[in-house]
Amino acid sequence: MITGNILLQAAPGAGLTGFLPMILIIVVFYFFMIRPQMKKSKEHKKYIEALKVNDKVVTTAGIHGRIMEVNDTSILLDVGNGVKIRFDKNAVSLDSSKAANAQ
Repeated sequence: MITGNILLQAAPGAGLTGFLPMILIIVVFYFFMIRPQMKKSKEHKKYIEALKVNDKVVTTAGIHGRIMEVNDTSILLDVGNGVKIRFDKNAVSLDSSKAANAQ
């Protein structure tokens, strides 16, 4: 008859090797997903802070325009024919000249 003590014994290092695949997955997620996203976020924030009058931009809604006024939290865009729209600075997606060069 086999006792319960023999069945419950485990190797001394089994706990660490059991967590090793999980640790490797976390490291891979950090270097391939989290870190690049943080870098992209910092670059976008730096771009938003550097906006100035007469820059051509594209908003997240896809509206193309020229910046007419820059405030602390918002910008005023001229979208053509004298139409001006105020947007939050965070709504600016990218520089219009970069979008034209990408195509």
